[in-house]
Order: sequence, then C-alpha cells, then structure tokens
Amino acid sequence: MNDVMTLSQKADALEKQMSDALDYIVIKSRLYQLADGDTGPAPNAAALMAKSPNARVLMGDDPRLPSMPDQPTLIDFFRYRFGPCMHLLQSARHAVNAGLGEKMVLACLLHDISTIGFIRGDHGYWGAQLVEPYVEEEVTWAIRAHQVLRFYPDDSVGYEYPQSYIKAFGADYRSDPYIEEDYKRMREHKWYMSGRMITVHDIYSFDPNVQVELEEFTDIIGRNFRQPKEGLGFDNSPVAHMWRAMIRPAKYL
Repeated sequence: MNDVMTLSQKADALEKQMSDALDYIVIKSRLYQLADGDTGPAPNAAALMAKSPNARVLMGDDPRLPSMPDQPTLIDFFRYRFGPCMHLLQSARHAVNAGLGEKMVLACLLHDISTIGFIRGDHGYWGAQLVEPYVEEEVTWAIRAHQVLRFYPDDSVGYEYPQSYIKAFGADYRSDPYIEEDYKRMREHKWYMSGRMITVHDIYSFDPNVQVELEEFTDIIGRNFRQPKEGLGFDNSPVAHMWRAMIRPAKYL
C-alpha cells in the first residue's frame, strides 16, 4: 500500500490541523473541488463539527489572512488580497513610459486583477466586471477585450503572438469559438485600439530585476477609480459580492 500523501492530501491534513487548533472549520466552495478534478460530494460540515465539538464553520474574517479595513480601497486589495502583482506594475509603468493617457495606464494596472485575486479562467471578462462600476466604460471594455486580442497579432502596432503562449499552450493551440467570435466584433469596435494597447504593454515575461512600487500609481488611481465611500464590497453595487468574496474567500454562506 502506498502511504505517501499527495500534495492535496497534505494540504487537507494541514488545514484540518489548523482548524482543530483555531476552533473553526473551513469548507471550501465547490469551485475549489472542481479545480482539483474532484466531482465527489462536498465536505459535510456537520460531520466535521461532530469530530471537533468546539469548532464552528467559518463565517467571519479568516485569521489566516491579513485583516482588511472596514472600508477597503483598491489599494488595500493590492496590499492584502491580490497575489504578487509585479507583472501589473511593470505593465502600467511600460504604458506610462510609452506616453499613454491615465485611463489606459489604469487599464494596464488592472487588466489581470481577476487572475491575481479571484479566478484565472476568462480573467478579462471577470476583471472587467469587477471594476465596471468604478471606472470609465472604455477602461472596462479594454480590460475585457485584452483577453481576446492577445491571441491575435496586429502588425500595425508591432504586436506578435507571444512566444510564451506557444511554450505554455503548445504551437497547435487554437482559441475557443467564443473567443474567435468576440475577436471579430472587437476588431470593429471604436475602442479596439484601447484593448490592443493593453496587449502591447502587457509584460508577458516580467523582469525580476525591475521593481515598481504601487505608490507610483496612487494619483492615477485617485483620479480615475471611483472609490466608494462605503468601501469595495459594501457599496451595494452589482459587483460588491465579488469583492466581498475576496475579503472572505472561505466564508461558509
């Protein structure tokens, strides 16, 4: 019998150990299971609590994560919830150095926030939705479009299909039909070049020796991102629940 635990089993065991020690139980959302190729039944909270009578499912802040302010700002999410963001910072600086306007610099800064804070698949669509109530429509459109346009070269601006994609996806990879259809529509849109500029200034292999600080963009964020006074996640916008999901990603209900 093979008694060596897989990485997933080790992670589950560590999580169980932490839950026992901290008197709370983490029940992951179904999406986490599916991402592990697991289509089995969800963990049974009642059974887990029976094994740890003093424990409760997590409904408040997660003590494993940094605390968020009561009225969190976009910068707070960069600091406390988004993963390593040097790619975004370098892309935004690249846009500044190219002389792009503030709206497009902001679009470059935000174009992958879904990937580093929420979900990878269809990250341009998710990212655009996350910021839609707080930025100009052109910024939202460009963020959504960059996911599609990055798969299609444009000689007029010197954009080639990234070599890193050939390595990551294979030389025979072809975009899904919905991407192809969106490309046809976006290619004719009045803001096509705005979306294209994100792909031009996207840093597909960021330089580990170049450090860019978020503070370089504080003023641009302040002038171009409509920060709700209640805080992101608490302003009753159509996307507030998505920001709350990043504040408390393991909340039971």
